[in-house]
Amino acid sequence: MEEYRRNGYIENGIHASNSMINKISSVAVVVSDGKKSAEWYSKNLGFEIKSSEGHWVTVGPKGSDFELHLCESKNAESGNTGILFIADDLESTAKQLEKAGVRLTKSLRDDGWGKYAMIADPDGNEFWLM
Repeated sequence: MEEYRRNGYIENGIHASNSMINKISSVAVVVSDGKKSAEWYSKNLGFEIKSSEGHWVTVGPKGSDFELHLCESKNAESGNTGILFIADDLESTAKQLEKAGVRLTKSLRDDGWGKYAMIADPDGNEFWLM
């Protein structure tokens, strides 16, 4: 479903100022070794290591809420952008997006480490929603 912003509104009736997604939290970068990469970002770019818990290794500029998720993998999943959107009310937002015609590639779920869903744009690019 194509959406066009016109006079502060999106064609499907959702007002642009009432955004369901209020923050881009992180972007995944595929790396061979998360902890080694975190040290490189810290030493060479001055980033702080924000988290280092198993697969969830993140770094970012000091004082910033934005994080790079150093995703340890041989290659990225097809279509997965690694971009994480944050919503104040995840369940309500997922329902509203689905009602508006946004394709949920993974419905709302909890895999033990937190609740999330995944959505896709018309070109098949997938985004995490938490």
